[in-house]
Amino acid sequence: MKKLGITLFMLGSILAFSQSAFRNTEMLTAATLGRKLFFDPILSRTRKISCASCHKEEFAFSDTSAVSLGVHNRKGQRNTPSAMNMSLQVAFFWDGRATTLEQQALIPLQNPIEMDMPITTAIGRLQNNTSYSAAFQTVFHEAPNAANLAKALAAFERTLETRESPFDDWRLNDNEAAVSESAKRGFAIFNSKGRCIQCHFGPDFNDVEFRSIGLYDGKMLRDSGRAGVTKKENDLGRFKIGALRNIAITSPYMHNGMFRTLRQVIDYYNDPDKIVSHPINRDTLLNTPMSLTEQEKTDLESFLVSLTDKRFAGRLKKLRHFTN
Repeated sequence: MKKLGITLFMLGSILAFSQSAFRNTEMLTAATLGRKLFFDPILSRTRKISCASCHKEEFAFSDTSAVSLGVHNRKGQRNTPSAMNMSLQVAFFWDGRATTLEQQALIPLQNPIEMDMPITTAIGRLQNNTSYSAAFQTVFHEAPNAANLAKALAAFERTLETRESPFDDWRLNDNEAAVSESAKRGFAIFNSKGRCIQCHFGPDFNDVEFRSIGLYDGKMLRDSGRAGVTKKENDLGRFKIGALRNIAITSPYMHNGMFRTLRQVIDYYNDPDKIVSHPINRDTLLNTPMSLTEQEKTDLESFLVSLTDKRFAGRLKKLRHFTN
């Protein structure tokens, strides 16, 4: 499994990805149309919420609150994950209810807590909008409909790939100066004592499986996760394993946003029983403490920070200054 993960990482990292900006002066594509739709509140009932309201570009298209607020300030139920690095994913949402980006794209629109917009209403708005009606004709050669709306949003999300982090510079370009010695030690811990590689591997440092890390106890922590979709008891508390790229700027963490910092996350994994004493269905991988030293925790965090794409270097610097 580890060898497969390393191979996938090397293959995935050499792929070239690009981001498109929506400008009147460039050729209109599904991705550029999707970007405009992503940032446009026209797709919400109140015309005040867009996809970008919860997926903030400056925070790697994630949110900064434990749960996001939708229309009429309705409070969400789970933390908003990053919308970046989705091209290689096979399941979407924390519970994996969608299996394609196209399926995923339309669900928040219809969710009454989020954008509260029936698809028929959304399509009607786009068809009655001269600019969008013309754009869909240009890109898809047909009027706006549910299928091509999903295609446009998904096409934009597929451009949000990041492969230019200090870690990539170190491992792929043999630039020893790209990361600190602490980060290098942290990578070794990630692959050994920390046991992180068991769930986080490949080009985006995640897995296609759903795992329970012990954040379900049926009392204070009642989100059943994957079991809500499959209705299987052995899926209680299991959630999608998120990608780790840009993780340093996508706090808070976990499906419920219960941890504000990476150090809190590391402390939890180091000894989960200190945080949640009676979990239900927790993965056996976490049955024994890691017994990390304070230096090892610092090194592991340094490695995770090194996964931040260079485009977010300024944001990372501000966040770390504020935290310190």
